[in-house]
Amino acid sequence: MSEIREPRPRRRRLLRVVVGLLVLLSVIGYFAVQRASVGGGAPFCVASADASGRDGGSEKYEMSPEQAANAATIAAVGIAKGLPERAVTIALATAMQESALRNLDHGDRDSLGLFQQRPSMGWGTPEQITDPVYSAGIFYDHLVDVPGYSRLPLTVAAQKVQRSGYPQAYAKHEPDATVLTAAFGGGGRLDCGGPAPTQPGDPEKVREGLVRIFGKDGMHTFGPQGGQGGQVGRNGGGGRTVEEPEITMVEKREAGEAATRRSRAMAHWAVANSREMGIARVSYDLRGWVAGKDRGRWQDKGDADAKNGDGDPYGAAPGEVRIFMAR
Repeated sequence: MSEIREPRPRRRRLLRVVVGLLVLLSVIGYFAVQRASVGGGAPFCVASADASGRDGGSEKYEMSPEQAANAATIAAVGIAKGLPERAVTIALATAMQESALRNLDHGDRDSLGLFQQRPSMGWGTPEQITDPVYSAGIFYDHLVDVPGYSRLPLTVAAQKVQRSGYPQAYAKHEPDATVLTAAFGGGGRLDCGGPAPTQPGDPEKVREGLVRIFGKDGMHTFGPQGGQGGQVGRNGGGGRTVEEPEITMVEKREAGEAATRRSRAMAHWAVANSREMGIARVSYDLRGWVAGKDRGRWQDKGDADAKNGDGDPYGAAPGEVRIFMAR
């Protein structure tokens, strides 16, 4: 009888490698199928440097909804303060290095939050520092005190605010931070896919979040079927009836590009926060986004599939942001 030999160690290693590769390919295939489906799969967000968002047509950066919501807040706070794109890029790159765009409750020594700011160094209380609106705001306040910050290399500008032990680490995030800056307030876009919210949204919670960043000017909240006195149409006037509680922000055209930036930032902030806040639909300037549909992508007015339930295109009027809650 021949002797049965155990597999050689080399064959065992090869077998483990083959099994590992098969598992990896299965996982990649699963997520590819999920993301290709309409409204299915794990939630994700993709920032694109241009408005088309076409595959291969622009620089892109992919994030979780949590990261997208934090990035949107950082960008929106800078835009609401009237700061240039360079300031937003510096802030985003800094947060990408310090926390990977996560609102951390821990860090080196007493560091906390998106920017790993320290209460012991005068950045604020732990509660303040872990508030993304506050932490972004105080970062910008320190940044604008740096003389000529917009002309400095990103690593230098960020280091003058952060006093990090690894100042050169900020540099590697500049390309991705530039994409995010374009997506939230420039000529780009943010797409967010995944299932639609299953719980009703609270329009007052969304309005409170927007007001904290942008102020109350031009924002109106409407309840179901118009809420505040009947049907809600373009710019709050007569017209089509809405079925969901709605928030409308009307852009001030006389303010020019600054108002356009604010509106873009507001629309993308709503998309980034849609899962957490129960936002079902966002319309901005003849474009629309619907949770759980169109692979999470914005659609232009006139697109064949860009229709809501009553047959209207879901793009808003020019210069208008409309946010509809799940119900």
